[in-house]
Parts: sequence; structure tokens; C-alpha cells
Amino acid sequence: MKLIKKKSLILLFLFISHFSIAQIHNTYYQGIVDNCTLTSVTTSLNDFVGYGVKSVGTAELDNAKNWLIAEYQSYGYTDIVEDTFTAGGNTTANVVVTKVGLVYPNTYVIVDGHYDTINGVGANDNGSGTALILEIAKRLVNIPTEYSIKFINFSAEEIGLRGSQHYVDNVVNATNPKLDIRLVLNIDQVGGRSGMTNDTIICERDESSPTENNALSNTMTNELATCIGLYSSLNTEISYAYSSDYIPFENNGEIITGLYEKNVSPHSHSSTDIIANMDVNYLYEIVKGTTGAVLHFSVANQALSIEENILEAVNFYPNPAKGFININSGSLNLKNSTVRLIDLKGKLVYNKDIITESNDYKIPLINVNSGVYLLELNINDNKKIEKIVIE
Repeated sequence: MKLIKKKSLILLFLFISHFSIAQIHNTYYQGIVDNCTLTSVTTSLNDFVGYGVKSVGTAELDNAKNWLIAEYQSYGYTDIVEDTFTAGGNTTANVVVTKVGLVYPNTYVIVDGHYDTINGVGANDNGSGTALILEIAKRLVNIPTEYSIKFINFSAEEIGLRGSQHYVDNVVNATNPKLDIRLVLNIDQVGGRSGMTNDTIICERDESSPTENNALSNTMTNELATCIGLYSSLNTEISYAYSSDYIPFENNGEIITGLYEKNVSPHSHSSTDIIANMDVNYLYEIVKGTTGAVLHFSVANQALSIEENILEAVNFYPNPAKGFININSGSLNLKNSTVRLIDLKGKLVYNKDIITESNDYKIPLINVNSGVYLLELNINDNKKIEKIVIE
């Protein structure tokens, strides 16, 4: 929940920047969005509410944490970390789930929202954000993406953004090298108000100091709004980011954006913050639009998982490699295929079109440093990608 009242919302007409012109409806993304269900979102929301008032230092919050972990495990995630810290004299934990990208595994799209509540069960603040993040994680678990994704459920937001500040200080900045973040997408209070027309979602951008990250935040926020329009029935408005878990990232110079309901609930931080005072259908539309946005920001790519029968016989060897890498295609002709070697920062270190008829190809590793790389072979729009260790 945002701890101060919004002053007057800054409403802007949405102009798509030149960075976003290429954004068009993606049928592959739409198929994934269509897998999101209102039933699944409602089930998560009811489960969240069932854990009671989830204040820092309570068994209720700890039980909710364990429930979150179990949910992610049931989806198939294995990289789940309890990021433990002390807030207000009590021990609590952020839940951090990592989905590894196949092209840029060390660059992250962070999708976050807090799961602690005060004075009530917090159906909207922030059960709505929690249910949204769970649904996206559920639908993307087996979807190949170029960038890695971290789904983070922060604790202690309601007592001063303590969980997100801890994560920035003790994970983002303490990692060597510093954690490389492509974007932070914060979800806080997106449940709407019952009895009202909830047809618009606020997309929030960075308008504060440091100003160096504001331009890219604006670009990403416009792209978020575009995705909402492409994959949901909602309208969008642009406003400024404030007083939620993206702020420690914003102050750290990261690129941020976020979502917040247009019709602001009067029930936050009270016993009346219950599902009956929300608009769950509105939340479901936000889930769909945000799923499309996360697919866009992480660059979901069906081709990364395609290894049709035509490529089954292709073999990359030796692995680990030293001096050269062989590609043997069995009986498949490699003519008109493309070979690329990419490092884990996404830098292209080798790119070659094979123009002669052959079943074998040798990649020289002259001036290629030791490390882990992705080797990609593209034949007639079919791709085979493997991790290669170069000694």
C-alpha cells in the first residue's frame, strides 16, 4: 500500500515512443495469456485472505510465506530463496523465485509486490498483487525467455519498504558484479472498487531523482501501457511512481515501472479490505495485460525451445571445448544455416552463415575467452541452442 495520499493524478495522453512502435499483437503471447484463468486468480486471492492479518512478526505472515513457497514449488520452480532479514525487531523474509533466461541469464526482469498486511487481511493491499504475480509465474514456468525473471514477494512493505530496501542493499548491490536489472515491475493494489466502473489501470513511471533513469522508465512504462491495451480490455493512464517497493530500486538507479488501480480503494489498512470490496474481474483483466507485458519485457521466444525432429541428429562437440567446436548434422545439409556463439552478457562473439553444402562445420575459438556460452544453429527457422563451456 502507498503510505501517502496521491496528490492529483498526472493524467497524460499515451503517446507511444519510437521504441514502442514495433510492439504489435503477438499470437504466441496471446496463447499464454489465454491460459490465465479467473478461477486460478480467485483461488490464490482466497488463499491469501485465509491466512489472516499478515503483519511482520506474526505466525500469519510466516504461514503466508510458506504458502507462497509451496505454490511456486507446485508450479515447478526450484530456485526459490527465502531472503531473511530483521524489521521492527522481528525476523521476516522476502520470497525470491528465479526463472533463468536462455540468452541473457544474468540480466533480470523483476516482477514484485509485497505480501504483508496491516489491520486487516489485505485482499486488495496486496492480495491482488500477490495473486497476479502467482498467476504469471504459473503460466510462464515452462515458457522460454531470453531474459531471466525474478518473481519477488516482499515482506515489511507496510512498515517502510523494509523488505525491498534490504534486497537492494544486501542482494542487488552486494552481488559481484552488481545484479544486472533490466526492469523492475512493481504490483501494488490493483483490485479496484466494487460498485464502480473499473476500466482503467494506472501505469507508473519514474519522475524523481536521480533523473538519469527517467527516460528509460518512461519508455518502459509506455511499453507496459501498450501491452495492457494489446492483451486486456482495459484503458491506461500514465502517472508517477511513489511510496511502494520500487522506490529503493528507483533510488538505486534502476529502471522501474508499476501498476496501481485507478479507482483507489478506501479500505486499505482496515478490516474492510476484503474480496467483497474489490472487483475481481478487473484484477483478472490486469493479470492478462501484465502477463503480456512480462512476456514482452523478458522476450519470450518460442524458437528458443524448438528442436524439431529435423535437428535431433545435430551434435555440438566437444563440450567442454578448447580451440574449436564441431557441429555435425548427421544427414542434414548445413547449407544456408546460421551459426552464432553468444556470451552470457548477450554479446555476439561469433556469427557465420554457412554457404557451402556440408554435414560438418568447425568453429574456431581464436580470441574467444574461457567461459560459458550459448551456441545457436538456425536452419530454415528451426533453432537448436545449447550451453557450451569453453576452456
